[in-house]
Amino acid sequence: MTPAQQERRVDTMESEFAMPTIDWEAVYWELMPRLYNFFRYRTGDDQIAEDLTSTTLMRAWKHRHRHTGESFEAWVFAIARNVAVDHHRARRNIVSIDTVYDLKSGQNVEAEVQQRDDFAALYAQLAQLSEQEQELIALKYGAGMTNRAIADVTGLTASNVGTLLHRTIRKLRAELKEVLS
Repeated sequence: MTPAQQERRVDTMESEFAMPTIDWEAVYWELMPRLYNFFRYRTGDDQIAEDLTSTTLMRAWKHRHRHTGESFEAWVFAIARNVAVDHHRARRNIVSIDTVYDLKSGQNVEAEVQQRDDFAALYAQLAQLSEQEQELIALKYGAGMTNRAIADVTGLTASNVGTLLHRTIRKLRAELKEVLS
């Protein structure tokens, strides 16, 4: 086989097995805010959330050839879950609520202090949840995912996700009501 024939054969093979092209700019603009919010819920820190979001998107780009026919969103959020686990293993520390929110608004000082106290109580209660409960809350409210999308990411059923979220929210509300009373 001549070099030209070999090159044509490689080109043909590549086109036969090529993955569908993905518009990475669209992926970035669609998933980046949701990834960021997911990591904000998981870490409570803006800078860390930005870094982990960036790491996730870089890993997705680097390993794009590994994406199969599964939901692209689920695949990226599976990467995000692994990035979060890696981060928590490496850091194993408690985030100060002072670094969570930089409340610069037109609110009066009393309202701002009350809001900080409420956030502190919420994050204290979130920290008491199991890893699974924290992750479900982060995926639902941080990433804005549907129960079905969360099920795709976690391997649970959509019904199970809904049940677990309902129980977790009910538990959080009861504990917050007790703490804030």
